[in-house]
Amino acid sequence: MGSVEDDYITDEQGNKYRMPYRMVKEVVFSGLSQKEMIDPQHAARLQYRLSIMDPIIKCSVNFAKARITVIYNPKGARNRREQISQQELIGVLANEGVHVDAAKISERDYDYVKEFYSYAYFSPKIREHPPYGYTNAEWEKMKGSWDEKMQKMSEEKLEKFHEWQKEYAASIAEQEHPSPEQKLTLKDRILGRKKGPAAKKGGEKGFWFHGV
Repeated sequence: MGSVEDDYITDEQGNKYRMPYRMVKEVVFSGLSQKEMIDPQHAARLQYRLSIMDPIIKCSVNFAKARITVIYNPKGARNRREQISQQELIGVLANEGVHVDAAKISERDYDYVKEFYSYAYFSPKIREHPPYGYTNAEWEKMKGSWDEKMQKMSEEKLEKFHEWQKEYAASIAEQEHPSPEQKLTLKDRILGRKKGPAAKKGGEKGFWFHGV
């Protein structure tokens, strides 16, 4: 088990963050029997059962490629989380009816902070790609103007939204305090009647029907 200091990383600004893991393991079991995996639905259920195990950080059960990839917290890792050995993991799979060929196992050290945490939490920087149809060089040239354009569009969109908010608030206020003209009934509107000051001024009595 590691010390308390092992649980933390320090960023470029000197801030400390607690990490559940540092160096763990990624193992790939390939050449599995699809017959033992049964079908994609059973493979998905197996992936779920593996995922909810405490020592397993992430896993993928690929039925089409007859392969299982597991990122797990190995025995002897410098952290305080629950741990499991590769052999115990093979035993778990055997209990699920999937048997592993020892000759088709590949395992490597897996840097949790660099490959998992940083990738997930600093994705804009790591995952940035040029738009479809552009090379990296073309994107570098146009990125500045593109960012300005996106900022301008965002501001215009926000301004339109604020205008809509004002119009909506005004319409709600009119419904709560309608003017005399707005109090006309449907019958009044059909017959052309008016209410309020406008009706008194003109002395209109309503709609005349002359007949045929």
